[in-house]
Amino acid sequence: MVQVEIIMRALADTTRLRILHLLLGHEELCVCELTSAMEIVQPKVSRHLAILREAGLVLDRREGLWIHYRIHPDLPVWVTHLLKAVHEGCQTTPPYTDDLRRLEKLDINTRASCHT
Repeated sequence: MVQVEIIMRALADTTRLRILHLLLGHEELCVCELTSAMEIVQPKVSRHLAILREAGLVLDRREGLWIHYRIHPDLPVWVTHLLKAVHEGCQTTPPYTDDLRRLEKLDINTRASCHT
């Protein structure tokens, strides 16, 4: 069961908001894509992903060495609306726009290696 306080604490961090913003615009991303897009070291990204996972906001899937993350598909309606509003609010604001630009520029081979 999703608890309001846990969701709000999970959202109260710029790094976690940056991760959610990228995930909301993509079906699924692996840790390597997130670290490249955000220019943050893997342990820090993984720590924040763990908080998002524990809050019930994201799901992970292991594929070989790679862990892929996506927004939890069964979130309550109010959480979905909240995440969409946050996503819209980040559309024109750095560092969110910078992260998205870097993700879009990732080399096709880099992205392919994350998904195999």
